[in-house]
Amino acid sequence: MASLPPTLDFAKTEEEICAKWEKEQTFKTQDKLSLERGDEEYTFYDGPPFATGLPHYGHILAGTIKDVVTRHACMRHLHVSRRAGWDCHGLPVEYEIDQKLNITHRDQVLEMGVDKYNETCRGIVTRYTKEWERTVTRLGRWIDFENDYKTMDPTFMESVWWVFKQLFEKGLVYQGYKVMPFSTACGTPLSNFEAGLNYKDVRDPALVVSFPMLNEDGSGGSGSATEEVSFVAWTTTPWTLPSNLALCVHPTMTYIQILDVKTQKRYILAQSRLSQIYPIMNNKKKWKPAMAAELYTLEKTFVGSDLVGKKYKPLFDYFADPATTPECKNYFRILSDNYVTDDAGTGIVHQAPAFGEDDYRVCLAHDVIYKGQEIPCPVDSNGMFTSQIPEVAGVHVKKADETLIGIIKQTGRLVQKDQLEHSYPFCWRSDTPLIYKAVPSWFVKVEEIRDKIVENNKKTYWVPNQVKEGRFHSWLTDARDWAVSRNRFWGTPIPIWCNDDLSEVVCIGSVEELHQLSGVKVTDLHKDVVDAITIPSKTKPGEVLRRVDEVFDCWFESGSMPYAQKHYPFENKEEFENGFPADFIAEGLDQTRGWFYTLMVLSTALFDKPAFKNLIVNGLVLASDGKKMSKRLKNYPDPNVVISKYGADALRMYLINSPVVRAESLKFQESGVLGVVKEVFLPLYNAFRFFVQNMERWESSNSNNKFIPSPEKVRATENPTDVWISAATQGLIKFVHEEMAAYRLYTVMPALVRFVTQLTNWYVRLNRDRLKGLEGGDDEAETGLQVLYDVLLDVTVLMAPFTPFITEYFYQHLRKLQPSYAQSADGGGSSNPVSPGKSDSVHFLHTPSYDETRLNQNAVEAMEALQVIVENGRNVREKRNISLRTPVKSATVILRNPSANVVESINGPLKGYILSELNAWELVVVPKEKEHEWVTLSLTPNFNVLGKKLGKKMKDFKGFVTGLSHADAVAILEKGTLDFEGLTITAEDELISKLSFSREGSQWESTSTPEGDVVVAVDCTQDEAILSAGKSRELINAIQQLRKAAGLDLKDQVEVFFEEAAGITVVEDAVAGNMGAFEAKFQGAVPVPKKFAPEWSVVLRSDVVEIG
Repeated sequence: MASLPPTLDFAKTEEEICAKWEKEQTFKTQDKLSLERGDEEYTFYDGPPFATGLPHYGHILAGTIKDVVTRHACMRHLHVSRRAGWDCHGLPVEYEIDQKLNITHRDQVLEMGVDKYNETCRGIVTRYTKEWERTVTRLGRWIDFENDYKTMDPTFMESVWWVFKQLFEKGLVYQGYKVMPFSTACGTPLSNFEAGLNYKDVRDPALVVSFPMLNEDGSGGSGSATEEVSFVAWTTTPWTLPSNLALCVHPTMTYIQILDVKTQKRYILAQSRLSQIYPIMNNKKKWKPAMAAELYTLEKTFVGSDLVGKKYKPLFDYFADPATTPECKNYFRILSDNYVTDDAGTGIVHQAPAFGEDDYRVCLAHDVIYKGQEIPCPVDSNGMFTSQIPEVAGVHVKKADETLIGIIKQTGRLVQKDQLEHSYPFCWRSDTPLIYKAVPSWFVKVEEIRDKIVENNKKTYWVPNQVKEGRFHSWLTDARDWAVSRNRFWGTPIPIWCNDDLSEVVCIGSVEELHQLSGVKVTDLHKDVVDAITIPSKTKPGEVLRRVDEVFDCWFESGSMPYAQKHYPFENKEEFENGFPADFIAEGLDQTRGWFYTLMVLSTALFDKPAFKNLIVNGLVLASDGKKMSKRLKNYPDPNVVISKYGADALRMYLINSPVVRAESLKFQESGVLGVVKEVFLPLYNAFRFFVQNMERWESSNSNNKFIPSPEKVRATENPTDVWISAATQGLIKFVHEEMAAYRLYTVMPALVRFVTQLTNWYVRLNRDRLKGLEGGDDEAETGLQVLYDVLLDVTVLMAPFTPFITEYFYQHLRKLQPSYAQSADGGGSSNPVSPGKSDSVHFLHTPSYDETRLNQNAVEAMEALQVIVENGRNVREKRNISLRTPVKSATVILRNPSANVVESINGPLKGYILSELNAWELVVVPKEKEHEWVTLSLTPNFNVLGKKLGKKMKDFKGFVTGLSHADAVAILEKGTLDFEGLTITAEDELISKLSFSREGSQWESTSTPEGDVVVAVDCTQDEAILSAGKSRELINAIQQLRKAAGLDLKDQVEVFFEEAAGITVVEDAVAGNMGAFEAKFQGAVPVPKKFAPEWSVVLRSDVVEIG
């Protein structure tokens, strides 16, 4: 085995492994081996991202989660088809093209030709696929890019048509109007999910406008100021006022008619909203009720329902002429609905049904408008006023506010003008303000199947569960009919052909069906191709049916992905049906209203099943300051730069070992990635290199030594640390299997990190001299090396799905020691059956199964006790500032209710390790009957538990329980309960107990665990023998450093000479008083004064050091 470098460039090593995988087609080979074995299928769906931008940390995070789970499944010998997909249609693509071609209006697309526009779109959809492939591959994610699917593929689009036709035939499709978030920059409606992606704080004009009440006969509204009574309504969207058709009040809210003292005008508004027109009422310090008389006179009081049906004078006359708008007879009256609130405004809401979802609903309910009827909507698809509003025709609605306000002011209808700062939705793609606009849409009847969707959600398993039960469940129970159409060009056309009045409608479900009905055979299903196709009418001979104008919302396409990626049902029918629902999917928290939702809706509508069984939801990756990552602000490091500096494994582990896999947010810190390298990979590599060095040393120490892994020798060892690390490894394997079966990555990663610490900081350190052959000879060295190899191999295979690169690096070295390594020649390494050594990649192997017989809880508990004692003992040394090189006379340990096994182990086989780690000469474990000589047991109330139970008695109880003696406290714990003023207090749950050191004597220094269940006390007496031993440790360390600097190996024997200043004998005394220590450390060679050095001796290295 080639010597390993002292330090490993992880990033460079990963690049070499990437090249090796590519050259040897490792991913394809893993898949081939799985298919040859006939492994059971494990279905995974990869949601399609847009390839119009580069991958960011959100993609990297979700991709890592998917890769970990699917790699683990493969290593459980399941076959996983991992196929990349691309979302090719929709707004992201069209917006880029509109920017590139300076398109601002739909008519411009029609002028240039939809075919040319779509071809331009097609040209950019895969612009970044190679960059995606490069980044994803460098990240270590294995996914099939060669056999990818694209939502613009004709086969994919045909399956989308099939999905829609199934819904159509089940009566789940209809056409109607819907007020939707609308991007005027992109000229298309957005889903509510998309509208929620980009909120910003903005300042908008806030107006209070008057609407003079008319008499019963329709007269009035033009009388004198003292006679006229006006309703007053508040709005932050003045541009919607020309489309006002009604006013709405709350049916049970109290309304009043007042006379404004200053203007002598009469207004009707909610009593609780007087502060809207008299802002001084909001100032609690200045406002006094007696001041009301100076502002207004109360004239009448109403309940909202009393006002319903009252008519008012329109603010504008654009839609008030019966000659041009016959429906206006239903307009300009008071309606009522419970959605009106009194938390802002006047308690009277202006209704423009073309621009408000509630407005549309309320006006529909009160017969102001009717389903299927066109409603006043003087705004085009680009947000420009039409000629119906001549004063602002051709002006964008947001720029028309001031002009309209001026008109309102001139007509005397402006009561108040202000500015309001509020949060407002912006288009996530164009970053321009959205409006709400009524658009004709094709809908899926989600409300009709809502109960089934909710029931199907209950059949799924989510991590974390609270997202399923909380956010997603709430979204489903309130789900509305889904508008699946978009008035755009680059998308899958909605396959409906109809006549002008929709009296004859045909829904097409396949290319063949279109061919049969139209006589036209097509190979592309995009709008520019199919729009020219007509279908002869069956009811009106001579007439033809034409396709409706709309295309599908791209969310409908991604929700159809399970079927369309396999061209179901036209191909792969049995394969799809056997693998549906999917075993696993994963995406970010934002997809609860996106992909997760559309998958669930369509699978329920088609098959009354959920689309997936198991789901991991990840949270958001934010910039280090907690803000959203922004390319413009450059507030996060480039992922490719991070990978090139620290390696992909470090980034993967950092992301997976964070709150983000529990659907919480992560503030990305580059230092965190570096921390993984320092705290996990470097120690693990050093332990691996230490094994290789000492295995090679062991082989070279005797010509008969040949290291061959022997599980038998591992099982036969009785060394307590061997037994412990083997038991801990088996426990880890068991834990990983259980937690991965539950998809809890957030518990697995911390366990792996903790184990690496146990292996490197404890097992290797405790056995360093033994593994070097300096303690117990060659036989003990080999046993330790066998155990370390066994653990390293198990952990390497176990960690492979999480950190695929470093584990591959370790495996390529470890496999060479296996007898089966010889079978890897001539293609054997890429064949079945797979086994460590023979197989060419760690990723071909089966995840190790745990050995029940090697699980040893006693060994684990005893080692945990050792670690607590050692760590607390070192804390004691630090408190007295005593170096570890200076021994201490004794360490005394008091354990709360230790098991017999722990006491026996600490006093027996583990005692030497504790003495060595603490550099103590004696270890005393205090028996229970003598505890009172060393510690005091104190009790305090568990306030969190006892608060409600004790109430006002808590203070007295605290005084009572904290005043108990050691003996009384022990008695209470042994009994398990305590009676206090008629109440029974349970010791285990309602009391907190702690041990504290109480022995007198200045030589003692102590510390205890935070839980107060372990106390370690050290006798810090420093006499001549102690100081001499400390100096000998310093000298041994100095000699070790010299040997290392000279490049000497452990087996190299050299003489050591020292020289001291005249009259100084510190070193000489230290050597003389501790001869045994030097002989044991340096194979019998004891340092001697320089005067005894032979003239022919060659100095390999020298240094000046200070001892003592």
